[in-house]
Amino acid sequence: MRPLPAEAEEFLGSLRSERGLASNTVAAYRRDLEDYFAFLESTAGPRGVAEFVAHLAGRDLARSTRARRLAAVRGYHRFLIVEGLADEDPTVLVETPRRSRSLPKALTIDQVERLLEAPDRTTALGIRDTAILEFLYATGARATETITVGLTNLDLQAGTLIVTGKGNKQRLIPLGSHARTAIRDYLPIRLDLLDERERSDVLFVNARGRRLTRQGLWEIVKRNGRRAGIDTDALSPHVLRHSAATHMVEGGADLRTVQEMLGHASISTTQVYTLVSPEHLNEVYVLAHPRAR
Repeated sequence: MRPLPAEAEEFLGSLRSERGLASNTVAAYRRDLEDYFAFLESTAGPRGVAEFVAHLAGRDLARSTRARRLAAVRGYHRFLIVEGLADEDPTVLVETPRRSRSLPKALTIDQVERLLEAPDRTTALGIRDTAILEFLYATGARATETITVGLTNLDLQAGTLIVTGKGNKQRLIPLGSHARTAIRDYLPIRLDLLDERERSDVLFVNARGRRLTRQGLWEIVKRNGRRAGIDTDALSPHVLRHSAATHMVEGGADLRTVQEMLGHASISTTQVYTLVSPEHLNEVYVLAHPRAR
């Protein structure tokens, strides 16, 4: 793989320094641009954005992946215009692939309750796992937000939490009573587990007392999912995030509130949760429609 052009590196640098995008997002944009430039150089003769879009359409890629790759290419060419490094934007007439509006994966409330009861609370790690699972479901926090949240971000008395999301944007989230109780039970365990060399105030630690990793968080969710008899192929920290949002909307929460809680930049991202489950649709129909019974 050839190095990216200097202009592309400048564009990626601007995403970090000026727009404050997370390192994972910038890394994804880098892979997208590497794919783009590799395509442009793959055969003799001129190739452009339209040919790249057709090339993406012929590959077995999710529609969202194709849309993100085009977004990376579009952002790069617009950067060239703004910086005076190009006179024309070849992406202007290229249509962005529409993202499919599918239902987010969500557990049922019964499955969530089984998952939250799954850890062995007679053990230190079981108490920790309970706190983590309750935290994920109570807050709808992303995996990265969960493993980086610190003790100083937590106010158990007020029942609130400050998390730092995408673009280093902070938001205040309420913390339910079950999550607060689970975290209070865990805090003495954290002190026992904490490695003396770990000076961070990070809330959740692994069995060695060090900062929990994304992989470690995934394993905690899946291990307890197996104990709860839940298909772990369809289980992850993000599924708990989806579940929290879905259950809030089905319980009557307005989209603006859910948007604020999840840290979505756009309400359109949150609107997917209005696509309620067939089971909930049937329940509401039976209760609300005068000719349903």
